This record gives sequence, structure tokens and C-alpha cells, in this order.
Amino acid sequence: MTKLRFGIRLKLVFFSSFLFAIPWLGYQYVWELETYLRIGQEQTMVGTARAVATALHERPALFDAQSAYLSDVEPGKDLYAYKIAYPIQLDGELDDWQDYQHLMLNYGSPYVIDQVQDYDPQSLRFTHMVGQYDRYLYAMFKVWDDHVVMRPSNSLRIDRNDHLQIAMTDENGEFQRYIVAPFKPGWVNAYLLKNATESLLPDKLETRIQGQWRNTTEGYVIELRFPLSMMSSKIAFAIVDVDDSDSRKVEYTIGTANTSQLDSLGTVLVPSPEIENILKGLQYSNARVWVVDKHMRVLARSGQIQRSSGVQSNSDESKTKTWWNYVESEWLLPLYYQILTKPPSDFVDDLQDAYALKGQDISQALAGTPSTLWRLSSDSKAVILSAAHPIYIDKKVMGAVVVEQTTNGIRTLRNKALEQQFHYFLAVIVIGTLALFLLASRISWRIRKLRDETEEAIDSHGKIVGQIQPSTANDEIGDLSRTFNNVLVKLGQYNTYLENMASRLSHELRTPVAIVNSSLDNLSTEALNDESQQYVTRAKEGITRLSKILTNMSEATRLEQAIQSSEREAFDVQEVLQGCVQGYQGAYPQCKFVLELDRKLNNKAILKGAPELFAQMLDKIIANAVDFSEKKPVITVTLRHTDKTIELCISNLGPALPEKMQHQLFDSMVSIRKNQNSEQAHLGLGLYIAKMIANYHYGDVTIKNREENDGVVVSVNFRTQ
Repeated sequence: MTKLRFGIRLKLVFFSSFLFAIPWLGYQYVWELETYLRIGQEQTMVGTARAVATALHERPALFDAQSAYLSDVEPGKDLYAYKIAYPIQLDGELDDWQDYQHLMLNYGSPYVIDQVQDYDPQSLRFTHMVGQYDRYLYAMFKVWDDHVVMRPSNSLRIDRNDHLQIAMTDENGEFQRYIVAPFKPGWVNAYLLKNATESLLPDKLETRIQGQWRNTTEGYVIELRFPLSMMSSKIAFAIVDVDDSDSRKVEYTIGTANTSQLDSLGTVLVPSPEIENILKGLQYSNARVWVVDKHMRVLARSGQIQRSSGVQSNSDESKTKTWWNYVESEWLLPLYYQILTKPPSDFVDDLQDAYALKGQDISQALAGTPSTLWRLSSDSKAVILSAAHPIYIDKKVMGAVVVEQTTNGIRTLRNKALEQQFHYFLAVIVIGTLALFLLASRISWRIRKLRDETEEAIDSHGKIVGQIQPSTANDEIGDLSRTFNNVLVKLGQYNTYLENMASRLSHELRTPVAIVNSSLDNLSTEALNDESQQYVTRAKEGITRLSKILTNMSEATRLEQAIQSSEREAFDVQEVLQGCVQGYQGAYPQCKFVLELDRKLNNKAILKGAPELFAQMLDKIIANAVDFSEKKPVITVTLRHTDKTIELCISNLGPALPEKMQHQLFDSMVSIRKNQNSEQAHLGLGLYIAKMIANYHYGDVTIKNREENDGVVVSVNFRTQ
């Protein structure tokens, strides 16, 4: 299994990844800062609500005209006049009321005031709402009536037909009743009744109450308006249904309240213009402000929540467009906003047309305790903060001020801060990682260079063939380079000494050996007894063997010198083999030599080198084959060649090689002969010399056992190109 290798560059890049902790810490810091900004915004909102409430404390005149003093509010009876954005065209078409359809109330069985028979929804029901625009109160009635009975053209009575009853208290608090009963559809005015509490006789035409009556296939539609100045806060509307045009008896009366009794009247809450004037200056406060009564109904409001971001941020649109702006907007910011979230430019405001508010903060404020509330918009796009503060009149809570803001401003500032931080973080990470990568690459290159020089300085046989260029850098790698250079220099000197020691030793020993040899020759001429002659003969054999050892020791050195001085020439390997094999047959008559040449190719096996050295290599290999062959052995010499390679194989039958020694036999001074011939000196240099010559001819020598494990095959592969 291959072990996974981690280089210096990979390690430095890995450790540089911890730089990503810096933007994470910055990101966490900005989030913590946003938390404190929200706390600050919350306190600011409470302060704003307190300031507005202070302007409304102990001002009962702002609430006297309202229904704030009611102990309870009944929906459908106590009405709310919505703020209408545009004036209503009194044409009976209801087109101007389309935006307020969701605010209309349905009146049916629960609102029946009087009836002569069981109530039938198909006979009478209606939808109704009131609104305020400028100084007028507008009202609409969409009536479903199965039989519309209009007032006869010659009748002075106004109550024996379908009609609308209006009851209110005027600006002086007097109870007044009105009836709208036209002869035909069209423009209408109301009649003021004479005796407000007893009769339905008209007193005069009230032109201030004006509108339009339009019959429809389902019933009829009434649109009215009258000045707010002609009423106080109590009012009631009722639709009276007459189905029989002959008897003209009243069938049903359905309304917001009983119009015949003052105590039964409901109320209408009109947004207070006085309070709105007080809040008018807050439209520049970057917040939406509400004032509600103790029933949580809206008395006034100022501002829009979409523009109430809380904090204003400077826009960058006026800046000159540069290449950096392009890179930032097209590449960087889209990357950043995979993590960040943009505040929504628009979101759903579910309180846009609200006439009443609700929430824990308002409830606590109406209980006398200022409070705040965080909430999500209905589409979950925006976070809205509201702060409520009570309004006191005579030490009683009469309402509350509610101030609202979104966190979009804080989120925008947070994003701006994170964008700048991410710019710096990205620059630091990129530059830091690149610098570390370049440093690691530089260190790795120097180490690889030192490794390559070290490997090139020593060949495959352990011989020093080059030097390491010492580095001039004053660091650890430079010190290592200089140390390696010193070690190689010393090893080179020592190897040179060892290489020359054989020739020196041979030179120094030849004279003493010659002296001993001549002395033995002189001694052998003397008359010696048999025992002394035996000793002289043994000494003579020892000197002869010693001379051969000295000759073999100097042979490798002479061969190296011969290789260095010889010139290469092209020769035919086949011719050299044929001549050598013929000579071996005479030199080793006990062996049979078989030469197998490749006959498939007619071209010659040309090799560049020295034919005499090639023959010497062949001599060493054949000598080993003869020594390790069986009696009457057969030695096969095979030559195969192509355009690029020449393969020479010498095979002999005999003992197999030990498996552990097959790669060591070509080293010097290595021999596996078990029985040394007393007449021959074997120093293990034969195959070493053969390999040296093969390398000179660009060849590789291998030795292995035969497939049958009954001998040895020596293969020499030469590259011809």
C-alpha cells in the first residue's frame, strides 16, 4: 500500500487554512455588535415613545371628542372612520371603495333591531363602513333587498318605504335623527325629524347630509357624506325594510344601533386631527408612530414602516465607477451574500390599514408599563421593533404611544461593515496564502535541488562522480548544503585513496615478492632433503598465488583507465561472438559451446564501443559459466537484436544461485564459490569487470536462475540508439 506523502507546500497550505478563523472571528464580532446596536435601538425607541407620550399627557381635550372613555367597545356598533386617501365620488358605484373592501362589516341577524316576522337573510342584509377624508365623514351601504319599495311621489310620509335612519348627537350634544327616503334613485339629502324621540315626521331638509341612492338587481346602494362638525362622537345607522307596496308595513330594521334612543347609540372614532398635528413633526424621525386609545383603536399615526429603517446608511451610487467597483459588485459581493442576507427593499405591512392594534407591548403599556416587542412581518422578510408607552390623564391610562422601526438600517450597516471586513480578510488570506505557498515552493525547490545534486554526485555503484555546489544562503538549508559538500569532498578523497590502494599495494609488494621468488629459485638449486624440498615447493606455490592476486587487484584499475582512454568504434557483435566462441572451444575442451544467432534479420548487430573490451567482458562471463557448470557441460550463447536493442544471453547447466545473492554478484570482492581452487585466486572481480564493460557499451547485465532451476542465465541488454 502506497503511503500518502505530504510535502512541505501542502503542509504549509494546510496550516495556512487556519487563517480562515480570522474572518469567522470578525463575523462573530460584527454579529455581537449588531446585538448591541439592537439593544441601543430598543432603548432609543422607548425614549421616543416616552417623549411623544409626554406631549399627550394630561390633555383630555384630545380625548373628549373620542370614544376613549367607553368602558367597552362593541364591533359593528362602535364604528371606526378609516382614513381615506382620496375623496369619494358620490355616484353609487362604489368604485372608490374597492381598496377598503376588506374593512367593510356585514350586518345581518345579530344586528336586527326590530322585526314583525322571523328574519330571512334573503329579505334584508347589508355591508357598511365609514371613512374620513378632510372634514367630512363618508358612509356607504350595499343593501341586499328582495323587494325595493321607494317613497310614493305624492306622499308626505317618509317612513312607509325602504329608507335609511341616521341618529347622532350634534356638536352641542343634542340628540338628532334623520331619514333618507327619496322618491327615486339619484341624488339624495336627509330629512331632519321634528320630535327626535317620538315621531318620524320630517321637519326640514338637511342639505349637509348628501349622497347618492342607486338601485341594483340585488337591492340598492347608498353613498353619503356630511361634515364632521355637525356631530360629536355618538352615531347610529339603520336600514328599514318595507316589502309590501300596498300595506307598506315595516318588515325588518337592521342597523348599527337603535336609532330611536340616545342611550343606545354607538360611537364613531375619527382619527384625531389634533393628535395628528402633534405627530406631524415626527414624520422626519425615521419611525412610524401610532397613538391608540385604551381599546387599542388608532387615534392617529405618522410615517410609513417601509421607510422606518432606524438607521440611515450612505448610498454609494454617487461614487465614480472604477474597475474596483466592477470587481466588487460583480464578483465579491455576490460571493459575500452567499453568507450575508440583504434587508428587503419591500415587505408586506399587515398593519397598513389597521384601525386597531394588538400585541403584548401595547397590553403592557395600557396596564401602565412601557414595553417593547420584536416581531416578524407577515412575509417573514423584515424584523420590526415596536415600543409602547402609556398616556396618562388624571393618573389613568387613556391610551398609548406605539413607535415602530425595522432593523433594516442596522442590517445594512452590519452588511457594510462585513463587506469591508471581508475585503481585508480576503486580501490577507490571499496574500498570506500566496506568500506561504511561494515560501514553501522556494524551500521545497532548494531541498529538491540539494537532493538531486546529492543523487547525481554518487552513481548506482556508490562511486562519487560529482560534487554538490555549496549554497551561500545563511539558513539551515544553506548549512545543510555546505555540510553535504564537505562530506562528499572527504568521502571522495577517501574513495580515491581506496581506489589507488590496490595499485599501490601491488607496486609495493611486487619487489618483496620478486626477492622471495628469486631466493626460492636459488634455494631450489641446492641439494635439499625431501622434507626441505617439500617446504620450498609449498613456498613457491604461495608466492605464485600471491603474484596472481596482485595481478587481479590491479586489473580493475587498469581496465578503468583503458575505458577512459579508449575510443569508440562500430563493430559487429556477431563477428566478435563467432571468433570468441571458437576460441573458447579450444580453451575449454571439457565444455560444449552452442552459438545461437538471430536469423530473422539479415542486418548486422552493430554496436559502438571497443571490440577487445567486449571480448574481455565475454571472457569473464564464460569463465564463470565454465566454473559453475557440471561435467561435460553445454554452454549456450544466444544473440537477438532489433533496430534499437541487442540482447546477449549466456546459459549454463549447474547449481542455482541463492536468491539473496543475485543482485550482489556484480559488486566487487563478491564470490559464492564453495571450494576454492588452490591454483586459482578468485577475488570476486570477474562479474564486476563484466558489468563495468557492459555499462561502457550502454548495456545492463542481469543474472538469474533458469526456469527449471537447473542452471544460470546471464543476460546483457545493449541500447543501440
